[in-house]
Amino acid sequence: MSTLELIEAAATRLSGHVRRTPLLSSPFLDEIAGRRVLVKPECLQHTGSFKFRGAWSAISALDPETRARGVIAYSSGNHAQGVAHAATLHGIASVIVMPSDAPRLKIDNTRALGAEVVLYDRGRESREEIGTALAGERGLTLIRPYDEPQVIAGQASVGLELAEQAGELGVDSGDVLVCCGGGGLTSGVALALEARAPGLRARPVEPEGFDDVKRSLASGTVSRNTSETGNICDAILTPEPGKITFPILSRLCGPGLAVSEDDALRAMALAFLRLKIVLEPGGAVSLAAALFHVDQVEGDSVIAVASGGNVDAAVFRTALERFA
Repeated sequence: MSTLELIEAAATRLSGHVRRTPLLSSPFLDEIAGRRVLVKPECLQHTGSFKFRGAWSAISALDPETRARGVIAYSSGNHAQGVAHAATLHGIASVIVMPSDAPRLKIDNTRALGAEVVLYDRGRESREEIGTALAGERGLTLIRPYDEPQVIAGQASVGLELAEQAGELGVDSGDVLVCCGGGGLTSGVALALEARAPGLRARPVEPEGFDDVKRSLASGTVSRNTSETGNICDAILTPEPGKITFPILSRLCGPGLAVSEDDALRAMALAFLRLKIVLEPGGAVSLAAALFHVDQVEGDSVIAVASGGNVDAAVFRTALERFA
């Protein structure tokens, strides 16, 4: 099956199970950016982020006997919730390996969605090793957060929708900014745009100091982050680009961008004030780049994929108090 066939098959399985999120706009944001800004709010997706798409795609693609044994995933929260909810809707068990310093909201939500949560210290332990070991012990299928073809195919549905919606608005060229951790969403969007809207270019956006994808694209070789903690954008803190995603990013994406924590918080406040949506820091970096790094963005219009909205109340309060 070709990559496009894999994506189209995933989109068929997703139909009726995921929300088709809109493209939002505001003249106030356009004025800040000096161009039209369109925002695709995946914070409105089931479980509050795009991750439900990839989770449903991967779980629904399993053969019935394998699926019945249950699934396992590792995540700081959004993939966790997506897998937990998709598994529960399929009537199967799920185990989620989560960092102990993940936002309490994400840990609590993952449990409430039906998963068994196993906490670990991400500064000293490897989630990959823990997840692989538990999968072997219990006969569970590991649903990787980004380095998994069926997950990428599910995330690509964001790009399929975006391409159609942009076309309806007459936007056929320019940059599509995507919040990027391991690259599952960014590579999925890039593949969808290649097939359906080749004039649109995906570009990964990361937090400053955790911009492994940006550095890797610039050098042509995989670059690791020195730490996986120490930034409010917890949803997109990963050690390095994925083995599957990096070649896709290298072939299809424009240069990466990096934004500060204050950029992310300010974008959160503006998204709330002007679009009436709630974003988490890691889900706001694409909008931050569109608004505050305009000299690094190309096109008369820019599209920002706002990837998630699972934010603790204290962090959201900080964004509003500083920038609203």
